[in-house]
Amino acid sequence: MESLTFDLLSTYWSRPEVTTNVIIFFNLLGSLALGLLVGYERSYRGRAAGMRTYGLVCMASAAVISATGFHTYWYGGLAAHDVIDPARVIQGVVTGIGFLGAGIIMKDGLNISGLTTAASIWASSAIGVLVGVGFYAAAILLALLSATFMMWGSKIDTYLPMRHAVSVAVTFKKNFVPREEDVRRIAHERGYEIAKGTISIIYRNEQAEWRFVGVSMGKKRSAPIMDLATELPTFEGVESFHLSHARN
Repeated sequence: MESLTFDLLSTYWSRPEVTTNVIIFFNLLGSLALGLLVGYERSYRGRAAGMRTYGLVCMASAAVISATGFHTYWYGGLAAHDVIDPARVIQGVVTGIGFLGAGIIMKDGLNISGLTTAASIWASSAIGVLVGVGFYAAAILLALLSATFMMWGSKIDTYLPMRHAVSVAVTFKKNFVPREEDVRRIAHERGYEIAKGTISIIYRNEQAEWRFVGVSMGKKRSAPIMDLATELPTFEGVESFHLSHARN
């Protein structure tokens, strides 16, 4: 190992090293700004992951890729210049961010939420990768498209034929025995069909609890969730219930 000398330390502050650090600095600054832009939309809507999460993810991704791209300047330019495959580094970044996104996804019974936020965190890492390799215009475009689509993408439901889903959990009174054909008929009369394979039945303390997902047969044909909440208590044998949108 080479002894620590002033000449050795000075290599870390040579002109090429300083130039490289300045370039990486602007990469980090730009990726942070773009990450904050995407995260603002999630923060504005009260999601679990906000501006700080997106900013850090995007900036960290840019830092990793930038460091890989300038590997010839590692350790003051004195390290062995082995060939580094950036694709493997990018693969590691997006895989690691995938675990972070998985922590955002929450499942409550048949209801799943957080999918959009998890996908947008993954997109934020891609923005950082683009900044890290110097594709600034593409990074800006991806950030703008991500934020715009998350903000206005739900408006597409207004113009396109969509089938929304409702997660239903009904607890029946003691000793009341519900029949599947009756449940399906009631759902059908209100514009819903029970999704295949979603019926789950729990029986405890002489009470039956049914859980299933109802898929609308059309926007204008299905009753709003608030109307369903008003009607459910009036049905025979229903003691309590829980309704929520099945996809978020």
